[in-house]
Amino acid sequence: MNDVIYSTATELAAAIRQHHVSAMEVLEAHLAQIAQQNPALNAIVTLDEQGARLRAQAADVALVRKEIWGPLHGVPITLEDIHVTSGIRSTCGGYPPLVTHVPSEDSNVVARLKAAGAIIIGKTNGPTIWEESIFAPTNNP
Repeated sequence: MNDVIYSTATELAAAIRQHHVSAMEVLEAHLAQIAQQNPALNAIVTLDEQGARLRAQAADVALVRKEIWGPLHGVPITLEDIHVTSGIRSTCGGYPPLVTHVPSEDSNVVARLKAAGAIIIGKTNGPTIWEESIFAPTNNP
């Protein structure tokens, strides 16, 4: 599964469309990598495993029906926490008053990524922009 982890988005999308690998297999490989690496890195601050699995399953079903959602069909991605994402905690970079904020709409960036077929796995830590962020710093240079 290392090939899946280190493949580009273009390579993953092509492999998924050509049925060389399923969107669910790609997602599970990425989730396993996150589980292995994130405790030491603190790069992912919010993970939406359930939502991502549902969308990956739907992506695979869509391919069986010969439906392609877009150029990123089935490709899992993360977004920096600054991007407002429906159904996923969005704290605008760890702003304490937004610690439990889960928006009902997507920002334009997120909406366009989803329309292109991407699967949002979760949110990544970003640079500290608040005096007291709710997130510890990322340990990744």
